[in-house]
Amino acid sequence: MAGSDKEHRGLFPPFDRRFFESDATFTRVGTGVLGGKAEGLAFVHAEVISLLSGGCPNGVEVSVPRMMVIASDMFDAFMQRNRLEESAADGAPDERVAHAFMQGELPAEMLGDLQALVESVRSPLAVRSSSLLEDALAHPFAGVYGTKMIPNHQPAASDRFAKLTEAVKFVYASTYFSAAKAYRQGLRIPEGQEKMAVIVQEVIGERHGSRFYPEVSGVARSYSYYPLPGARSEEGMVSLALGLGKTVVDGGTCWTYTPSRPSAPPPVGSGRALLDATQTNFWAVNMGAAPYDPARETEYLFQPSLQEAEGDGTLLHLASTYDAVSDRVRPGIGRPGPRVLNFGPMLELSTIPLNDCVRAMLACSRERLGCEVEVEFAACLAGRRRETTKLGFLQLRPMASPGSYVTVDVEDLWGDEVLLASERCLGNAVVSDIRDVVYVKPGSFDAGKTGRIAQEVGAMNRALLAEGRKYVLIGFGRWGTSDPWLGIPVEWGQISGAGVLVEAALDTMQPEMSQGSHFFHNLVSTHTLFFSVPLGAGPQVDWQWLKRQEVVRESDHVRHVRAATPLSAHVDGRSGRGVVMHHG
Repeated sequence: MAGSDKEHRGLFPPFDRRFFESDATFTRVGTGVLGGKAEGLAFVHAEVISLLSGGCPNGVEVSVPRMMVIASDMFDAFMQRNRLEESAADGAPDERVAHAFMQGELPAEMLGDLQALVESVRSPLAVRSSSLLEDALAHPFAGVYGTKMIPNHQPAASDRFAKLTEAVKFVYASTYFSAAKAYRQGLRIPEGQEKMAVIVQEVIGERHGSRFYPEVSGVARSYSYYPLPGARSEEGMVSLALGLGKTVVDGGTCWTYTPSRPSAPPPVGSGRALLDATQTNFWAVNMGAAPYDPARETEYLFQPSLQEAEGDGTLLHLASTYDAVSDRVRPGIGRPGPRVLNFGPMLELSTIPLNDCVRAMLACSRERLGCEVEVEFAACLAGRRRETTKLGFLQLRPMASPGSYVTVDVEDLWGDEVLLASERCLGNAVVSDIRDVVYVKPGSFDAGKTGRIAQEVGAMNRALLAEGRKYVLIGFGRWGTSDPWLGIPVEWGQISGAGVLVEAALDTMQPEMSQGSHFFHNLVSTHTLFFSVPLGAGPQVDWQWLKRQEVVRESDHVRHVRAATPLSAHVDGRSGRGVVMHHG
């Protein structure tokens, strides 16, 4: 983030009870590092919000939700006083690490301030990590550490205080969960270099019975490595969902579109396909009774149905209706029929100018940071309960700078160690920890048996998921097509463990790359690298090398092999070139 942790520190005065009577947005507990996430939100408040007035229409209020930051010195004191360094470093399962942290006592210096917070605030709180390394430009730690939502609605302040302290300990523990440690190891960051601060922030949303949630949550990027058909990478991408943002950031079913083309037709072939691919449930804070499980991130979250949201009156601007007779999806919910969460009223009819504000958020953030950006937001829309739309700016993180883009040159596509390569790839990353390849055997491929092939691929996927192993998946034609004569009609769950997805071609199977299905949206949300390898004079798949590898599993049409050394996959998001290399 532009500037240092100290640059906006003046926005974080030490906590006192007058904070709740003031218009201040930020306060802090402790004197240590505030972390990348807190610094990013301070940057938004100081540098971006003021620029939005010209880009956001009247009737939309954009702000950073009020927050308390528990500085990193409180984390250091917690670790030292409870002697948790050994538990954190011994490679114990996440559950055991969380249990050990739950037994620890928080520093006395912060307890009074947390008690004062819950005495004054009675709405749900998000307890989020804000580490030193989060949102760093070189290697942003997006989604690596824990976030815990708590209802904060118990009648007794002592009960609310207990739940808040448990949530803080959970976020502390997530610093040493296996995924976080593996991420740091992959970046060669020594243990002990990370510093953990914690944000306690009001949740954007409204209560509907036992459910508390925003009508819209989203993630927007100023640059897209997976541009939709007809769009350019520079036009960016927005993903929206009903309910809490967990749906979007965790790769759930959401609606993805290009912000400069909000009403462009979706990349699916029919209204029925849209209905089949729509979001059907959503994340909300559970304001009712919840089983006690302080070591679980989703302890106070649950997933109501779309029908419950319609009963809450929150689909007015979000949903459209499927007409089976015409196989069309029509904006709005004024007629009976299945609902499709495509945000049609907002994006096609402009009932709420949310997209204009999202575009302004991206433009202003990019201008102030000087690089491509990603923003997270949530909104409560104007309607029965409010005259204006309340848009919460939840996070700003830089994307890779031009100097950090993966580069694949034309000459890299050829060589003795190239397993496969293409100039028609999607993504922008280097993956270097995959040894497994699952591929449809060219000699036994039969376009009339693609349904059976899909089942065999799904069985391989289940086995590899159980082993925790990502893999390269190679098939013919389109993955996920609804027409079995154009490719292999898998569902996403049958290939969900693939880290690299490859569409090869045969003389009898040469369709265009799979940008025309809802599989594309899953590629976007899971950051799966995608290769389309057409027939012709260009690079091809090295089938002979695959035949020489150790066979782990085999079925009638599909083979799973394991290389002796890891493969490396490189995709250049700017040029669309990519290569998968073996090293022996």
